Amino acid sequence: MTATNRRRVLLANPRGYCAGVDRAVVTVEKALEQYGAPIYVRKQIVHNTHVVSTLEKRGAIFVEETDEVPEGAIVVFSAHGVSPMVHEEADKRRLKTIDATCPLVTKVHKEAKRFATQDRDIILIGHIGHEEVEGTSGEAPEHIQIVESPDQVDQVEVRDPDNVSWLSQTTLSVDETNQTVDALREKFPNLLDPPSDDICYATSNRQDAVKSIAPECDLVIVVGSDNSSNSVRLVEVALEAGASAAHLIDNASLMDEAWLEGVGTVGVTSGASVPDILVRELLDMLSGHGFDNVETVKTAEESLTFSLPKELRRDLRAETV
Repeated sequence: MTATNRRRVLLANPRGYCAGVDRAVVTVEKALEQYGAPIYVRKQIVHNTHVVSTLEKRGAIFVEETDEVPEGAIVVFSAHGVSPMVHEEADKRRLKTIDATCPLVTKVHKEAKRFATQDRDIILIGHIGHEEVEGTSGEAPEHIQIVESPDQVDQVEVRDPDNVSWLSQTTLSVDETNQTVDALREKFPNLLDPPSDDICYATSNRQDAVKSIAPECDLVIVVGSDNSSNSVRLVEVALEAGASAAHLIDNASLMDEAWLEGVGTVGVTSGASVPDILVRELLDMLSGHGFDNVETVKTAEESLTFSLPKELRRDLRAETV
């Protein structure tokens, strides 16, 4: 059988938008409708170039810090969360804030505060410089130290080895995080776990879906931006799970046709901040190269939804009264 007549696409499901991303994007859209442009957003609302560009065209202005927002204006905090210091800065500038932090990130913030009140040393597994890690660290900076990988565990020093807990960024590789936790537990046998998994359901589900298709794939294409932690992890997971090759692209126009040479099966998925239109455009492009046999591989059902931020809900309700 030749590559030409056995070309197929394995389309991972779940993929794309998670509940937290959907909530954050809709928050900015509703804020623009409710208050009018411009609406300021601190950092990218979610890590996706297409989403940010689309919202900019509708009147959203993305800034790095709150001091770039005019006093008294409206600012939305991104899905990745912010530290208490950022809230304080916004209050000083009399900004009207709408907090679009993903509730699953907020859960980690609350865990950090609770462990800190117990005077524990907290090991936060995550990527230094990522907005989510900065926000969580800001909840208890005197208690938290960041570890990025298992090989950094040896460098960890704490006040009391029997009074240590761990937390994690929500968008990490499940397998690598488990390896880091194992290394921490070997060093600190009484290590305290968070009450529930910090890695969010969507990250886990998307990684499981990729693991299920990767062994059959000559190539896996992940749609997502390169600053999206969960998208980058999907490429790594695909390769570890047996894909012959895997690449991350922001959109179909960035696909290198040379990747398809000699390929029979292409796996396709997308990060948790990627709208499905970008996947559809990629499937159209692949179809144009003979990959028009698309088989969806479903590994989980997702039905979780989050309500809009309370500040926005209040004003939307007032409008209808």
